[in-house]
Amino acid sequence: APGMFLRLLSDVRWRATRPRWRRWMRSRRSTSSTAEPHPVSLPAQAQVVICGGGITGTSVAYHLSKLGWKDIVLLEQGRLAAGTTRFCAGIVSAARPVSIELKMADYSNKLYQQLEQETGVKTGYMKTGSISLAQTQDRLISLKRIASSLNVMGIPCEIITPKQVAQLHPLINIHDLVGAMYVPGDALVSSADVSLALATAASRNGVQIHERTSVSHVLVQKGRVTGVETDRGHISCQYFVNCAGQWAYELGLSGEEHVSIPVHACEHFYLLTYPLKEPLASSIPTIVDPDGRIYIRNWQGGILSGGFEKNPKPLFTEGRNQLEIQNLQEDWDHFEPLLSALLRRMPDLEALQIMQLVNCPETFTPDMRCIMGESPAVRGYFVLAGMNSAGISYGGGAGKYLAEWMVNGYPSENVWPLDLKRFGSLQSSRTFLRHRVMEVMPLICDLKVPRWDFQTGRQLRTSPLYDRLDAQGARWMEKHGFERVKYFVPPGKDLLDLDQSKTFYKPDWFDIVGSEVKCCKEAVCVIDMSSFTKFEISSTGDQALASLQYLFSNDLDVPVGHVVHTGMLNEQGGYENDCSVARLSKRSFFMISPTDQQVHCWSWLKNHLPSDSNLTLEDVTWKYTALNLIGPRAVDVLSELSYAPITPEHFPSLFCKEMSVGYANGIRVMSITHTGEPGFMLYIPIEYALHVYNEVMNMGQKYGIRNAGYYALRSLRIEKFFAFWGQDLDAFTTPMECGREFQVKLEKGMEFIGQDALLEQKQHGVYKRFTMFILEDHDTDMDLWPWWGEPIFRNGRYVGKTTSSAYSYTLERHVCLGFVQHFDEKTGEELVVTTDFINQGEYEIDIAGQRFQAKAKLYPFSSLFTQRRRKDEVELSGYQRE
Repeated sequence: APGMFLRLLSDVRWRATRPRWRRWMRSRRSTSSTAEPHPVSLPAQAQVVICGGGITGTSVAYHLSKLGWKDIVLLEQGRLAAGTTRFCAGIVSAARPVSIELKMADYSNKLYQQLEQETGVKTGYMKTGSISLAQTQDRLISLKRIASSLNVMGIPCEIITPKQVAQLHPLINIHDLVGAMYVPGDALVSSADVSLALATAASRNGVQIHERTSVSHVLVQKGRVTGVETDRGHISCQYFVNCAGQWAYELGLSGEEHVSIPVHACEHFYLLTYPLKEPLASSIPTIVDPDGRIYIRNWQGGILSGGFEKNPKPLFTEGRNQLEIQNLQEDWDHFEPLLSALLRRMPDLEALQIMQLVNCPETFTPDMRCIMGESPAVRGYFVLAGMNSAGISYGGGAGKYLAEWMVNGYPSENVWPLDLKRFGSLQSSRTFLRHRVMEVMPLICDLKVPRWDFQTGRQLRTSPLYDRLDAQGARWMEKHGFERVKYFVPPGKDLLDLDQSKTFYKPDWFDIVGSEVKCCKEAVCVIDMSSFTKFEISSTGDQALASLQYLFSNDLDVPVGHVVHTGMLNEQGGYENDCSVARLSKRSFFMISPTDQQVHCWSWLKNHLPSDSNLTLEDVTWKYTALNLIGPRAVDVLSELSYAPITPEHFPSLFCKEMSVGYANGIRVMSITHTGEPGFMLYIPIEYALHVYNEVMNMGQKYGIRNAGYYALRSLRIEKFFAFWGQDLDAFTTPMECGREFQVKLEKGMEFIGQDALLEQKQHGVYKRFTMFILEDHDTDMDLWPWWGEPIFRNGRYVGKTTSSAYSYTLERHVCLGFVQHFDEKTGEELVVTTDFINQGEYEIDIAGQRFQAKAKLYPFSSLFTQRRRKDEVELSGYQRE
C-alpha cells in the first residue's frame, strides 16, 4: 500500500537520524531475541510529558524545545506519525475564514518550507498553490471575503475567472464555474515526514521520544498534574499535553480528575490513482471544489482526491486498543457521490486506473475549530486535538501557540476561538458528539453565510420560558449550548421562507428586527437573557471585597445596591472577562458575565481567588431567569407590578434592588439593559419565571409591550458603541484601547492585576483604538452587508478589521465597530494611535473586495439624534459627544 510505503521510508529516515537508535540497533545484534523491545528506559521525572507522536505532539515538542524547555518526554503508543498524520492528504492551505486559523496555517507553511534545510529530513514540501472553485455567486462572495483577509495579511491571493482556472489546471472542467480564488503560496507536504522532521529537531534539542509506550492515566493532586502512569512505569511531571488525536476524549476521562475534551472521529475517504499517461506536473495547483464537496491534488503523477460527504460515518474509539490506525474498510458505495463529483470536475479521469480507496479516521469538534489550551479542571494539563481534517495546515502554528502558552503563560495571538474553555462538560456527551460531528463534517464544504446555526445538539439548555416563547414565534440560535431568541416571527409571516433566508445581502428578518428595535425605542420590549453567566461571591468577613478588588479593574467598594461595570484583566491589561458586578451586601457580590464565559470565568476566578474557607464562589447561572425590560415604558410596567417607586430619584442608573414583582418575592432588579436604552434587568428565581413573565406581558399590554430577540439587542448596542466580550473585546484588548479609562481605578492607589500595563499605556499611548464606523455610500437593499472581519482602510492603507457590525434602524445606516492601528509606512512598525490620527483619516470598509466610504467616530451619538430621521437630514459631522 502506498501509505505504508511512505511510512516505511519515513521510519528509515527517522531512525537514521537518531544516534541513540543506531546504538540500540548495534546492541540488539549482539543480544538474544528476547532482548528488551524498548531501547531506553523511561526517565523517572520530566518537566513536560507529551502524549501523541503525530503532527500536533511533535510540533508542541519542537516549539517547546525552541523556547528553551529541554526536560521533555514525548510518548507515542505506536510509532511516530502512525495515526491520522500518516494518512493526511498533505495539503497546506491558508484559505481559512477564521483569522486565527489563517495565521496558524500561514505560519505552518513557512515552518515546513525551511524544515528540510533545518533537519536534513525530506518533507516533500512543494509550493503548488491552490484554487478554490465557486459554482454559485454566493460561494464566490464567500471566497472574496476570505481573499480580502488573506491580502491584508500579506498572503498573495486573487479572484480569477474560469478561463484562468483552465490555464492553471488544464484538466479541470470549468463549464459550471462563476469564478475561483487562487492562493499561489499554498503547498503540499508528506505529513508523516513533516512530523518526523519536527521530532528529529526536537530530539536534537534534548527532547526524549519513546515509541510503543501507552499512557494509562494522568495523576493529579490538589488540582494540579503531578505525573503520568504508562505501561512502562511512572513519570513525575509538572505539565501534561494531550495530543492523542481521536483518543484524546478517552484519555481525558481516564485520569483521576476528568478532563472534558469534546472530539469524535469520522471515517474520511480519498482515492489514489496510478499516474496519468502524461503524468501531472508536481507543481500543478491543488483544487478545492467545495460545492462538489471534493479536493484534488497531484500524487506521484496521478491523483489524490477525497472529500466531505453529506452522510459521514462516525467512529467509536472506546478502549484505545488499536495502537496504530490501519486503513479502514473500503466503501465504494459510500464514496460514489464524491467520485461522481470528481469525474464531473475532471472528465478525462474516466479511463484512469484507481490504485486504492483509503479510509482513515479524522477527528472533529462540535464547532469545526480545533481545541487547545489548559484544562479548567486541572492545572498543568494542556490539550491540542480535534483538527477537523486540517491537522497539517494548523499543526505548526497550533504547536507554536500552545508552546508559548505553556512557557509564557499566554500565546502571542488571541486564541479564544480555539480555547478548550469555550466548551463545558455538556458538550462531552457521546450522543451529542456523534450527532454533531455528522453535521460538522459536511459543514466543512457547506456555504456558511453569516449567522448560520447548528441544527444538531439543540434544546440542550433552555430557559423555563422556552415553550412559551416558542409558541409566540421565537426563532432560536444557540450559544454555549443555551437556546437564545434571534427574533419573533409575527403571525401570518411565511415561516418556511424566513427560515431559508441565508444570504450575504439584506436578510428577510430585516423588517421584523426593525419593528422590535422601534418598540424598544418607543414603548417596551422583553428579551429573555437567561443564558448570561451568573456567579455569587461571598465571605464571612472582608475577604470577598479584598480579593475582588485585586481581580477587577474597577472599584467594587461601592455602597450596597450599586452596580459596577468592570473587567478582569490579565498581566498585559487585556480583558479576560467583561462583566457587571452588583454589591448585594457588605460581604456578597453578584456577577453577570457573557454566556460563553461560564467555564473560562469560573476557571480564572478559581485560579486567582485565595483558597480561603471563609470565601465562597458559587455558579448560580441555572438559578435565575433573566428578563431584559427595554424601553421608555419599562418603568411604568415595573412600577405597576411592584407597587414601588421606580423613578430615577428612587432607582438611579446602575442600581440593584430586591423587589416583589406580581406575587413573586426576591427578584433582583437592576437599572441596566446592556444596550444604552432605558430599562431594567430582572433576575428571577426560576420557579417564579413563568409567573413574572406572564405578569409583565399582561401589565405591559396597555404600553404596547412585545417580545424581542438578540438581533434587536445587537443593533441597539452597536449603534450606542457598546463593546461585547468575545466579539470586540478579548485578552489582547485593554480598557485604554476601547475608551473605558473611566472604568479603571488607576487614580485610587489600589493594586489590581494588569495595573502596570495600563499605567504604561496611559503614559505612552495605545497602539490600537476601538472605533465606530458609519457606512456612507452603502445601499442597504442592493449592496453586500458587513458582518464582521472586514478590513478597514485609512487613506488607502490597511489599518485593522471590524469586530462586529449591525444595521442602525435609528441612523438608517450600517454601523461597524473595529480597531484602528497605525503602521509606519516605510518600516511597518506599530505607532501610537492618537485621537487626531483617527479623526483626520478618510476611511473605507472592504466588503468582499468592494470598498465603501465610512465616517469614523470615537464616541457614541448624542441622544438628541435617537429619533429616526431621513438619511439626507443626517449630517454626521454635526453629531455631539454623548
